Amino acid sequence: MRSFRDLSLGPRRWPAALALALTLPLAGCATESGSRGSGRPDSAPPASSTPPPGATASAAPEVVAGRLRADGHTRRYLLHRPAADGPRPLVIAFHGRGADAAEMREKSRLEKAAGARGMLVAYPEGLDNGWGAGRQATERRPDPDLDVRFTEALIKHLVRTERADPERVYVAGFSNGGSMALRMAAQRPGLLAGAASVSGQLPAGAAAVEPTGPVPVMVVYGADDPVRPLAGWPSPPPDPEEPILPSLSARDSAEAFAVAGGAGQPVTEDEKGYDRTVWRLTEAAPDASDAPDASDPSGDGREATVQLLVVEDAGHTWPGSSITPPKGFGPTSKALSATDTILDFFTAG
Repeated sequence: MRSFRDLSLGPRRWPAALALALTLPLAGCATESGSRGSGRPDSAPPASSTPPPGATASAAPEVVAGRLRADGHTRRYLLHRPAADGPRPLVIAFHGRGADAAEMREKSRLEKAAGARGMLVAYPEGLDNGWGAGRQATERRPDPDLDVRFTEALIKHLVRTERADPERVYVAGFSNGGSMALRMAAQRPGLLAGAASVSGQLPAGAAAVEPTGPVPVMVVYGADDPVRPLAGWPSPPPDPEEPILPSLSARDSAEAFAVAGGAGQPVTEDEKGYDRTVWRLTEAAPDASDAPDASDPSGDGREATVQLLVVEDAGHTWPGSSITPPKGFGPTSKALSATDTILDFFTAG
């Protein structure tokens, strides 16, 4: 498995606090721009990538390595740039606990499918190889909201520097990263056009995160997940390095978003290799007077849904991935491609 360093050497509503960074091609070094903890950009503008008169502009590399200074931390990410012009949809893809941006890129292969759809894909890297997916402070994550603010900052940065379309921003993730994607959808529904989680559930107990408004959400889960069971984990065992958060079941996680979006009764259909349960968001969300109509948050006449896909003969894995999962994670289903299924869900809703 190649590391982030290996890759870096090869080919609605916005928060105020943000320090900006340049993204440079993989063949070079990623350098920082912006304030040193002030939350404001430096007075000098970033260096221009426009070639001088008479020079020939080279094509942008497929992937760049970037750094972003936020909340006193230098955060790293990989960015896939499609060939499409104009404002582009953006997918933020969170890796699992103990993994990194490069591993998420290799596992999901999101960029190939997203590139065909003209979508930017950013693979951010979590501090200590994990994400603060819950609201409970821990010794390793004393500020439980740090990653929420970083994600907001990264989205704003990519809107400004990469022409990401602020009306078409999506989050996805695997395991702990899937829970992080659900947290963003729960707490920042007005920022996102959709969210998807593979093998990730909403945190529960003292770390609980509750959806606050309508947003299309897809949860993809292995029926035989041995790492974090389909039925949830209300009392996980202690971990000497970092507490494992309790979680709702996969169905309760999806249903929480359906309730927040005012959905009606779900419909479940058997498909080849998995079951699909769909809640149609047909009403405005309670206590969300400033939120868009839940049945049409995009404003273009398309119906929004919350979906739960329970995949047969699948473990704590990314369905359709060609990467061999770690021992004890269970099998990888080939009944569907989680990547294509998620991106189709984003573009359809």
